[in-house]
Amino acid sequence: MVGGGPGAFIGDVHRKAIRIDGLAVLVAGTFSRDTEKSKLFGTQLGLSEDRLYTDFETMAREEAKREDGIQFVVCVTPNVSHFAICKAFLSEGISVVCDKPLTWTIEESEELVSLTKKNDLLFGVTYTYTGYPAVKQMRQMVSSGALGKITFVNAEYPQDWLALPVDENNKLAPWRIDPKTSGISNCLGDIGSHIENMVATVTTLEIDSVLARLDSIVSGRTLDDNAAVMVEYKGGAKGLYWSSQIAFGNDNGLRIRVYGEKGGLEWKQEDPDHFSFTPCDAPQQKWSRGRDEFHESAQQYSRIPAGHPEGLYETFANIYRSFIQALGKKISGETLTTADYDFPTVEMGLRGVVFINKCVQSSKKGSVWVKF
Repeated sequence: MVGGGPGAFIGDVHRKAIRIDGLAVLVAGTFSRDTEKSKLFGTQLGLSEDRLYTDFETMAREEAKREDGIQFVVCVTPNVSHFAICKAFLSEGISVVCDKPLTWTIEESEELVSLTKKNDLLFGVTYTYTGYPAVKQMRQMVSSGALGKITFVNAEYPQDWLALPVDENNKLAPWRIDPKTSGISNCLGDIGSHIENMVATVTTLEIDSVLARLDSIVSGRTLDDNAAVMVEYKGGAKGLYWSSQIAFGNDNGLRIRVYGEKGGLEWKQEDPDHFSFTPCDAPQQKWSRGRDEFHESAQQYSRIPAGHPEGLYETFANIYRSFIQALGKKISGETLTTADYDFPTVEMGLRGVVFINKCVQSSKKGSVWVKF
């Protein structure tokens, strides 16, 4: 692991999620730019001192030399360093899992895609919420034609934790609203990118063009804290996305609605075990993970009986489970099938970066349509 040191929220989530299935063990890391703090933290995690590194370049180089070197690295640092870290490990022949957004620029993401393919590696991007069994079941229902041709998608992701000026003591906030560490976008890049990936995962729709307005609502804020995006997809479907971090009364309200010529689907992240399906010729159905039998591609990720909620750790674990199982097959020389790539790939990471950049471009030009 690179990053995720003392007090880091997301690094701890990754570590706990990986442990759920016991398919991988943390053996090496550099957890902080403060060397002493990083080494102390690593020893507290039970790592050997000779595999606690001062920087990620050294870690990539030295781990690649070892017979028992790491099979993949997890990058959980702020956005600014994703590209350099991922490139260093890919260049040494080590597969990668990285937080989103993948990089700042389209060119950087394209380079990571190219390196992954060139060195025949695996690369996962942790778009967390696609790991839920209900999301995978909706994906299967769309692909099987239960909704018919998709006509319209509405998705939103409101939060309220940045609705007031930032408290500098809040470790999660300052770097996200600083262009030097977060990049060209805050709200759209942080949570709007989840919308793009969720819609693409469930529907497989490809974006043709976007029209976006990115707002900096809180006085003095440089990057956006609210974003609205109109979408036109290849094939004629339309979409409307809204992401916000200034919406009082909202905790983590990712929601997706998909409508087709034969019915509609709706799912909410804060109630992730359930979704509704409304056929055009029958009453609305409420599907429940654990109670209703999902398609095998979704059912395999359901862990406990109905009524026992599965949440953030489990959906992260599902992404890691699929990634690690695919990596195991690759290491053993087996041929991977399409079904093995049941995790957000580096190509999806690239598409997310394209989405962010095109939306920022549209907004800066006065909210005009921009081709994807």
